[in-house]
Amino acid sequence: MINIIHIVLFVFLVVVAFAVIRMKDLFAAVMLTGIFSLLSASLFTVMDAVDVAFTEAAVGAGISTILMLGTLALTTSKEKPEYNRPSLMAFVVVVLTGAALIYGTLDLPRYGDPDAPIHHHMAPRFIEDSAEEIGVPNEVTAVLASYRGYDTWGETTVIFTAGIGVMLLLGGTSIVGRRLFAKRTGEASRAGGRS
Repeated sequence: MINIIHIVLFVFLVVVAFAVIRMKDLFAAVMLTGIFSLLSASLFTVMDAVDVAFTEAAVGAGISTILMLGTLALTTSKEKPEYNRPSLMAFVVVVLTGAALIYGTLDLPRYGDPDAPIHHHMAPRFIEDSAEEIGVPNEVTAVLASYRGYDTWGETTVIFTAGIGVMLLLGGTSIVGRRLFAKRTGEASRAGGRS
């Protein structure tokens, strides 16, 4: 059942998406994409998909925002005018992709439908047998840590790898920047000493 919280979060998502599209300042656009990810995580939480919400918050709002901010630190924060022209081809591709995605959801059961196949096959087994099979009293933890253990491990590995990548990128650029700065100032002081 869709309630007022779902509608409010969807409206916020649409407003933030249009703000990102219209934004010329790239720093503000990065911040808005982080807000978009947090709103998405909130929506997933309201829809009882807490594991997806956690991943969205960690990767979408956390790591991705840090990566984009790191990129902006190395570049300019203003969009170049030659890249912000509207393109009819891009619009057609987006509309066709959106139509294909919507068409793909037509066979899905309605949200919260108690007659959905998931509620008749796997969910009862997890509810009835997980405490005995796994020994964990919380069913969500049992599913994430055991039944979907490889999936959860893979997600954790992706997040860890992204974090290491960000640290290497940000740490690596400061080392390179210091060496470049030292080289330039050394050349300038040598040139100044010769004249």
